[in-house]
Amino acid sequence: MSSRWERSTSFPSTPEGYQTLDSNDSLIEPELMAPDQDFLKRPAPANYVAGLGRGATGFVTQSDLGPARQGPTPEDIQAALKQRAEELGKGKPTAYINNSREKGKEKEIDEDDNDPYQDPDNEVGLFSKAPYDADDAEADRIWDMIEEKQTRHTRKRQAAREQREREERERKNPTISQQFAAEKRALASVTLEEWENIPEVGDLTGKNRRARENQRQRAYAVPDSVIGSASRSAQYGSTIADDEAAEPESEQVDFAEIGGARGKALRLRLDQAAKDAEYNGSATSVDPKQYLKELDIIEKRAQASESSEVKENRYLYENVVKSNPTYAPGWLALVNLEENAGRLGAAKKAVQKGCAHCPKSEDLWLANIRLHEGKNAKIVAAEALDKLPKSANLWMKKNVARRAIENNRTSIRIWKEAVSLEEHAEQASKLLTKAVQLIPLAVELWLALARMQKTAESAQQILNQARQAVPTSREIWIAAARLHEQTGGSFEKLNIMERAVKALSRENAMPKREEWIGEAERCEEEGDVLTCASIIRETLGWGLGENDDRKVVWEDDAKACIGRGSYATARAIYQFAVRVFPEDQSLWNAAVDLERVHGTKEALLKVLKQAVEACPKGEQFWLQYSKELSQSGEIDEARKVLGLAFDKNPGNENIWLAAVKLEADSNQIEQARELLATARQEAGTDRVWVKSVTFERRYGNNEDALRLVNDGLSRYPKAAKLWMSKGQIYEALKKLPQAREAYYAGYQACPHSAPLWILGARVNEKLGVVVRARGILDQARIKNPKSELLWLESVRLERRNGSIKNAQYIMAQALQQLPKSGLLWSENVWYLENRAQRKTRCLEAIRKVDNDPALFVTVARIFWSERRLEKAMTWFEKAIVADRDYGDGWAWYYKFLTLHGTEVSTPASSQKSALLTFPKEKRADVMSKCVSSEPKHGEVWQSISKDLDTPRDSTEEILKAAANAVE
Repeated sequence: MSSRWERSTSFPSTPEGYQTLDSNDSLIEPELMAPDQDFLKRPAPANYVAGLGRGATGFVTQSDLGPARQGPTPEDIQAALKQRAEELGKGKPTAYINNSREKGKEKEIDEDDNDPYQDPDNEVGLFSKAPYDADDAEADRIWDMIEEKQTRHTRKRQAAREQREREERERKNPTISQQFAAEKRALASVTLEEWENIPEVGDLTGKNRRARENQRQRAYAVPDSVIGSASRSAQYGSTIADDEAAEPESEQVDFAEIGGARGKALRLRLDQAAKDAEYNGSATSVDPKQYLKELDIIEKRAQASESSEVKENRYLYENVVKSNPTYAPGWLALVNLEENAGRLGAAKKAVQKGCAHCPKSEDLWLANIRLHEGKNAKIVAAEALDKLPKSANLWMKKNVARRAIENNRTSIRIWKEAVSLEEHAEQASKLLTKAVQLIPLAVELWLALARMQKTAESAQQILNQARQAVPTSREIWIAAARLHEQTGGSFEKLNIMERAVKALSRENAMPKREEWIGEAERCEEEGDVLTCASIIRETLGWGLGENDDRKVVWEDDAKACIGRGSYATARAIYQFAVRVFPEDQSLWNAAVDLERVHGTKEALLKVLKQAVEACPKGEQFWLQYSKELSQSGEIDEARKVLGLAFDKNPGNENIWLAAVKLEADSNQIEQARELLATARQEAGTDRVWVKSVTFERRYGNNEDALRLVNDGLSRYPKAAKLWMSKGQIYEALKKLPQAREAYYAGYQACPHSAPLWILGARVNEKLGVVVRARGILDQARIKNPKSELLWLESVRLERRNGSIKNAQYIMAQALQQLPKSGLLWSENVWYLENRAQRKTRCLEAIRKVDNDPALFVTVARIFWSERRLEKAMTWFEKAIVADRDYGDGWAWYYKFLTLHGTEVSTPASSQKSALLTFPKEKRADVMSKCVSSEPKHGEVWQSISKDLDTPRDSTEEILKAAANAVE
């Protein structure tokens, strides 16, 4: 019985009808034959086993095996190896295994096959004895493709991982430039005068030692009286006595004699110094003439010794002009080289040669005129104009515009220069009329001619002629619209820009929408606001379809215009956008914000009126509209607006509360109380009950407030503010035990309300039970481990009771729980760190906390304590920019300006002293910005704004009180 390998690879005896193939014959796979072809006469395929497909392999006999067949010859193996190597990109195989049946020959094996350290992944030649067919090639191609895809995917993930690691390293270890990026951006606002006033930084190293040396080496000028007396003495010495008498004041001084005396004294001192040097053995004989001669030689050598770079460039340029003398840039480069090297003669010769070889080069002639002066320049210019009569630059050099026009009638620059030289407007108008006849496509000449007309009708006629001559120019249409605006025309009756868009579209000359926005901004800058709005109205939607995100595009356009200071253009963009999207509240909010910050009161009221008409369900527009009207003193109109808001939004608690506030501000107390009672019935929410309780507490009705709070808690037992109001009422009534019970019931019902826990701890502290207060805060932190207010109150409790170590311990735990809390870092830096360590801690905090206003205020206070007022002001401004709703930042900044402010503006040149002062106008600006921002948060700010004992309604009053309260 033969083995499985022998059964699968042996050939049976050739059946009848088949031909036996010799080993040297080519193996041809049978083709698909038509039904009429005799396939039995075809040779059998390679490795064919009769009956193998039907399972006829139960036993094998000699007749099945048949005669032995010769295997592949060495030539066949070598050919297969060669084919495989070529497909794999290898060279021709150098060794192969011979047939083992050939005796007397040794096997030639490649030395790499016997290498015990051969790469196991190298599969080249592994199946070299088997034929390499198309299926093998396809399999290799598929595997290569899979491997390439996996490698590409792995490389992408690796690149993403490396990017994340690199960003993490940069975030944790920022460079110096990244740390001071904000300061560098702030340098953009530094004026030129402030740059000039920056003092120079001196080198203080060895300051005292150098000062003493300078004191010893200091020389003083000798008075003329001393020199005069020395000149009259019989003998000159090297020194002059200190006690020598001076000349009388009344004596006339001969300055010629004094000068001669100076020379004699100088010669005597030089001779004495020469004798001393000769006596000391270091004398040198100095010949003045020889010395001056040597100086001249040194100067000539310095002039002759040019740098190797200049010599090399001169050599190159000379070769260029020699090889191609008609190449004008080569001559021009050689001229510039000689001129920069100080060889004006060589430069003039080079430019003359260049003009001779390149008579049509305008640059060479201009350089020739520049190098020659006076009459020679005029001669050169005349020669240049003979060669180039059409050159406008050369005519400008001659400064003869009229002759230039005669020789070059189509140069716009020459016509403009000629018009500018005219002193009379009528003559200039005639020149422009002739110019537009000769150059009808010159738009700027048409516009200049229209501007010079005395009447609007004649200017309009000129523009009509220009529009017919240049139908593709948008500038002419814009000029016509501006003229229409300046003459008081109505854009509703005659919309010139609408006609412009149609005409330019017809001519296929319609610019892009970005270019139209630029034209609108130019019109706004020059004061033509109506033309600006007309341009935006007719062109903003150009090129944008309904499938495009038009709203986002227009919002970006408006923000870009606001950033460039083009507020009228941004206003026109918002007006166009809300016409397309009338119910989009975000667009109306943006338009309202624009008018509030950069507009007038009338424009703001107009936009708000349009907003409530377009979005009747937008309660914020109704509230803002009524508020602006009430602040303007129009109380009745504000009531009407709120009445309409009730009709459009029935049962809305915000509108009810706004009506209550309006009546309370108008001193209509009973009417406000009735509105609150109605609101509790129709829009009964916990917020309405809280406002009702606060209203009664504000006017001293604590008993009514207590009744209301109990009724509210029966309906809303989870309302934390009602529990807080109940405890505060008891505190106001001096009933601290009842207040403690109220707070206890409150934080049991609302365990996640941090203010309730804090009030409960404080009332226990007031009762003298500090241990219980500490326990309440510990219990609160267990239930709310991420509340920075609870951690902060725990630290302050320890500080108030003199336990700084416990405070530091709790602060360390707090910073572990909340490493990015600006409030905790501020408390730690200002109260728990030494003064010397504050800056270091601040730097560490800024690296961990991103853009926190409380931390910025702390940094500003540190600079303030060091009397570095400029730095302090910078950090205060950073705080209010980081969060305009943070009231404590505004309070600290206002207090800073109040303590360091003056009644009049202080010039920047006087701000070099250590104690800087800031103008009163700066304080007023901060006040106006705070009022417009209307901050609501901040520890001190909220305590002042919610103080019912001294109620303050306006933001200005709250800011002043908070500035006095912060410490």
